[in-house]
Amino acid sequence: MFVLAAAGSAVGLGNVWKFPYMAGDSGGGAFVLLYFVCIALLGLPVMISEVLLGRRGRSSPANTMRTLAREEGQSPLWGMLGVMGMLTGLLILSYYSVIAGWTLAYVLEAAEGSFSGISAQGVGEIFNRLVADPWRLMFWHTLFMVLTMFVILRGVRRGLEAAVRFLMPGLFLLILVMVVYAVIAGDFLGGLRFLFTPDFSKITPDVVLKAMGQAFFTLSLGMGAIMMYGAYLPEDASIASTSVQVALTDTLIAILAGLAIFPIVFANGLEAGQGPGLIFTTLPLAFGHMPGGTLFGLLFFILLVFAAWTSAISMIEPAVAWMVEKFSFTRFRSSLVCGLIVWAIGAGTVLSFNLWTRVRLLDGTAFEGKSFFDLLDYLTSNIMLPLGGILICLFAAWVMSEPSRRDELRIGHPAGYVLWRFLARYIAPLGVVLIFLHVLGIV
Repeated sequence: MFVLAAAGSAVGLGNVWKFPYMAGDSGGGAFVLLYFVCIALLGLPVMISEVLLGRRGRSSPANTMRTLAREEGQSPLWGMLGVMGMLTGLLILSYYSVIAGWTLAYVLEAAEGSFSGISAQGVGEIFNRLVADPWRLMFWHTLFMVLTMFVILRGVRRGLEAAVRFLMPGLFLLILVMVVYAVIAGDFLGGLRFLFTPDFSKITPDVVLKAMGQAFFTLSLGMGAIMMYGAYLPEDASIASTSVQVALTDTLIAILAGLAIFPIVFANGLEAGQGPGLIFTTLPLAFGHMPGGTLFGLLFFILLVFAAWTSAISMIEPAVAWMVEKFSFTRFRSSLVCGLIVWAIGAGTVLSFNLWTRVRLLDGTAFEGKSFFDLLDYLTSNIMLPLGGILICLFAAWVMSEPSRRDELRIGHPAGYVLWRFLARYIAPLGVVLIFLHVLGIV
């Protein structure tokens, strides 16, 4: 159940929505190659480290870090790492909820048969009408947050375990159906070439940063979610093997999503780099022309809502648990406070797609020209998550004592432990720092 729950946290809109549009925006194969490297050398060591800390502390991320720092004779300021992770999770959820609201809206569109026989222009019109209407977007954003808070109030284990047992396999099977359809009706060879033939001229510091950010985003690293799930991991479970299973599952779903989407893109003359609306203007086109497409479309978007739901729960649970522990709030009160904060920030993302389309924040800085949504996405995915990952690795691989690390990890083969320690001590932190410095123009 830990693997399913952690995979439920990791597998969501980050794989099916964000990975394809990031690949489309960032050079296809070049981005995918960098993404694989970042998952192996940065993401996996950070995930193992974060689960290790969570199981050792058995508490909310902030209290876990404070407890472990005290255990190792270190400053209690390490607790701020947990607070930063919780803040990052809340900021990500604020715009994640808006995109999940699009998915809810498409459940209704699919149920009404709106995609049946539709053209590429018709799909574009459906999407443009949706994002241009702030009241519709606000309604779906609000509904998704209400659904998320409902599960949080029921308790994460009771609510989540019941959901992921069936939903994750269902989503996987439907994505496989879409890949088969892409093979039959799409430009599958074109999709394969786009995803797996790297054009090294497309590799820039910004693309490297985006690939790293996507690796952290899609694995839910650096925001306290994986640390929180680590607190539930049984003592006899292998941290390394379960982390590898989650990372492989997550990466496989992302690649399958790309294989389902890009053949449809190229077969219909669509633009691969069209941004956040990519899956909402390609998959409905496929559903509209495949046998049983109305049913498959309805099931797909329902399961995508549930995948987003499980990820959203994992983003807000650390903050709710921390408020209960820190301020002795009831779970209901903590959930209400956190939910309202996330909802209010999400209103800015809703408006950035319509009434605030001309509003650009922080002009004259490195973030010039970014909308409210773009700025939140860039700050959280490309800066806050990797920074949290660095600090997690530094604590797990440098601050914790050798006996504590070995006691929790229990990696059977000595070479496995040495490899993790080398990656977590040197490669992951130095890699993230060098990428940061290069993007800032310092190196």
